[in-house]
Amino acid sequence: MALFGFGRSKEKQESLEAGLEKTRTGLFDKLSRAVAGKDTVDDEVLDDLEEVLVTSDVGVNTTVEIIRRIEARVAEDKYVSTKELQGLMRAEIAELLLSHAPERPADFDAPLPNQPHVVMVVGVNGVGKTTSIGKIAHHYKEAGKKVLLGAADTFRAAATEQLDVWAQRAGVEIIKQYQGADPAAVAFDTLAAAKSRGADVVLIDTAGRLHNQVGLMDELAKVRRVMDRQVPGAPHEVLLVLDASTGQNAMRQAEAFTQSVEVTGLVLTKLDGTAKGGIVIGISNEFQIPVKYIGVGEGIGDLQVFDRAAFVAALFGDAAAA
Repeated sequence: MALFGFGRSKEKQESLEAGLEKTRTGLFDKLSRAVAGKDTVDDEVLDDLEEVLVTSDVGVNTTVEIIRRIEARVAEDKYVSTKELQGLMRAEIAELLLSHAPERPADFDAPLPNQPHVVMVVGVNGVGKTTSIGKIAHHYKEAGKKVLLGAADTFRAAATEQLDVWAQRAGVEIIKQYQGADPAAVAFDTLAAAKSRGADVVLIDTAGRLHNQVGLMDELAKVRRVMDRQVPGAPHEVLLVLDASTGQNAMRQAEAFTQSVEVTGLVLTKLDGTAKGGIVIGISNEFQIPVKYIGVGEGIGDLQVFDRAAFVAALFGDAAAA
């Protein structure tokens, strides 16, 4: 399979490689130390590998699964050199990501299944939620879609202003009210406007919920019910935004949100500023929810559609050979 298929450019791949540099360097520095002076993969090497993966924020459960798979390969082949270990890891990680992702990555140019197509975006404060909405809006606009934003984060001071700035950057319209307004009412008005204006895509921002506050989670459920009354079946997607640099805290947030909201896709931000990119592997595997977008930079074009093949190639530094 060509790595840069489905319209993926060499420039995007290079950006992804640069964004994963800290994760790649950290992971393989640890791996090199773990196998130093050893020729074959034995129990001691596997124990060290387990520690490497856990400390790279792959997650305990996913680490156990990867080790179990590698143990089975070692038992089957009898002799596996430490030089082959990286290839084994690559194969098992690719297979794990494959099992929780569509064969073809999402495409902003693809026909939309709904009119309008409504996306609700959730996540705690500070993870890059509003920024991600602006970048997603930009990509849809560049693909020729008419996009409308709904500023339903009426709780946090300046949240509407922040989304307004991103709407201007992306060149899309926004529906907003005053601070403290009913978020469900804002969502309702946004969908009404979307229908009357012929919008293709609607992105609804929500308050940066503290995932341990039940009342705020209940409010999210109310927003969903109101949207469904205006556009049956809405929201058609619920994206959970997580900050990759927070590592296992992002994992805990995902657990809380998926218990309270029917999350359909994940957005992992700030991969370029962290060595904790292994969280992409763990969170995708443990919650069986596809990663849709990843953030690899600050620019408006630096939110990428998640391509599992491209991610694995960039993580293992073998894009040129793929």
